Amino acid sequence: MRTYGTVTLQGGKFVICCEPHVVIRMKRVFGRIDRKQHGSVSMTITDETARDLEWFVSRFPLEFSEEARRELQMRSTAHQRRMDMVASLLAGRQQIADFGLAMPLREYQQIAAEVAFHRQNLLLADDVGLGKTASSIGVLARSATLPALIVTLTHLPRQWQSELARFAPHLSTHVLRNGGPYDIVERHCRGKKGPKVLSDVIITSYSKLSKWADVLAPLVRTVVFDECQELRRSGSDKWAAASHIAAAASWRMGLSATPIYNYGSEIWCVCECISPGSLGTWDEFLNEWCTYAYDANKARIKDPAAFGSYMRESGLMLRRTRKEVGRELLALNKSVQHIDADLNALDAVSFNCAELARAILQHGEQFRGQKMMQSEEFSNLLRQATGIAKAPYVTEFVRLLLESEQRIVLYGWHREVYSIWMDRLKEFKPVMYTGSESPAQKEAAKEAFIKGDSRVLVISLRAGAGLDGLQFACRTVVFGELDWSPGVHEQCEGRIQRDGQTEPVFAYYLVSDSGSDPTVASVLGIKKQQIGGIRNDNDGALFTQVQNAGDHIKALARDFLSRSREEVCA
Repeated sequence: MRTYGTVTLQGGKFVICCEPHVVIRMKRVFGRIDRKQHGSVSMTITDETARDLEWFVSRFPLEFSEEARRELQMRSTAHQRRMDMVASLLAGRQQIADFGLAMPLREYQQIAAEVAFHRQNLLLADDVGLGKTASSIGVLARSATLPALIVTLTHLPRQWQSELARFAPHLSTHVLRNGGPYDIVERHCRGKKGPKVLSDVIITSYSKLSKWADVLAPLVRTVVFDECQELRRSGSDKWAAASHIAAAASWRMGLSATPIYNYGSEIWCVCECISPGSLGTWDEFLNEWCTYAYDANKARIKDPAAFGSYMRESGLMLRRTRKEVGRELLALNKSVQHIDADLNALDAVSFNCAELARAILQHGEQFRGQKMMQSEEFSNLLRQATGIAKAPYVTEFVRLLLESEQRIVLYGWHREVYSIWMDRLKEFKPVMYTGSESPAQKEAAKEAFIKGDSRVLVISLRAGAGLDGLQFACRTVVFGELDWSPGVHEQCEGRIQRDGQTEPVFAYYLVSDSGSDPTVASVLGIKKQQIGGIRNDNDGALFTQVQNAGDHIKALARDFLSRSREEVCA
């Protein structure tokens, strides 16, 4: 039989040397292959690439080295078995063993737990409020997965501890304390040699992870990354720590209804911790799935729907909507309300903003570091000024709603804005749940709101992800400030619209025609398309896309200068 070339192994990659026309065909079929490679091509070895290569050589036979052939057969067989198992579970053809929990899991939660256990890595992206926590506890019910590590947001360890006590009271838990690492191991337990973790489940926050990575990596068999969008930046210390721990673990889960907060390329960083190598190397992922971007971290997925289908069909991601599992809630009513703004507050920063805006638009590549600092300063300055300018009108809107609503959750971002809100709404005894309060203070604020001692709960846009219990006390949320990410808004809505909510939920987005709001709203349209397409739930963006904002800070600078009174007068 004629062969067209050879396949060998080198550095964790298949290296293919073949005839030119076959190389061209391979580059068309395998999007992750670097188009700049000539003569021979290479691609990272994964179960999926092995299966695809096995299919390709049925059309263009290649001669394999003995080592390469063994790797191909082993990986391809593993891929086939895993795909068959996932398909069987999702179709209900495979019986699921009892989890032995104090509270039974719902059927769709059992399926998620079983898929995660057998696959040993899974991104669970079910709708907000469908019980992803319970599904992950189902995995921990199998003794082989213990000891386990739960990594979550700073305000959620106690909530996780409570849920574990409710579903699996037989599992011991320990929340890591502040400060550096301390001994969590019993050296000689009941005559057995070797270390043993004192608790079945260790719970910590992302902020502590880098200090504990070297201690935890050799100890835990399972790691669950709650609100795993926190892993979206590969250059961060917490990502490095998470990937180190995950690489040593046998089971890995990521939980988030919004695994992408900004641009589609973030999904590689998330998946590299949950399922290392599953999307290839960073460069392979960019070649295969993304559009070119000057800053690769802002690269967008070329076809979000196609990528989402790939993630689900390959078993990397399990995503169910409320409709699919038969747990639909009453309607979420979204309303964009245009409000006025105090132009004096914007005028107070106009000169500094104009100077920064010009610098951002003029600096070339040689000033990249300076430009990044100026971009951050400009964005913060203008967004804060916009929040202050809107604050009197936001509080009047909230006051009006409180004539008919018992309690309201009010979302914002800047402390100076919170101060205005707290002062103007003090008769309603507002409490705060932001990045400045301790976990105990946050819990006290939550309880005061739920009990009715306070009628307004001010939450930072990025401080309430994963928070549960507010649905029993409130049905109305107000966004007094906007975030750059639509995923943040969705998480905020999900604090109220979740299981236990008995009334329709109302979400009011208060948007000004001045300051940063117009640009932020337009950028949200683009980002919403990325996450919606990947999850296959595009139902129309809340904000309409009006421009291509590849660099949203540049767009904000241009828009500010075009609206600036100074520029108009000039």
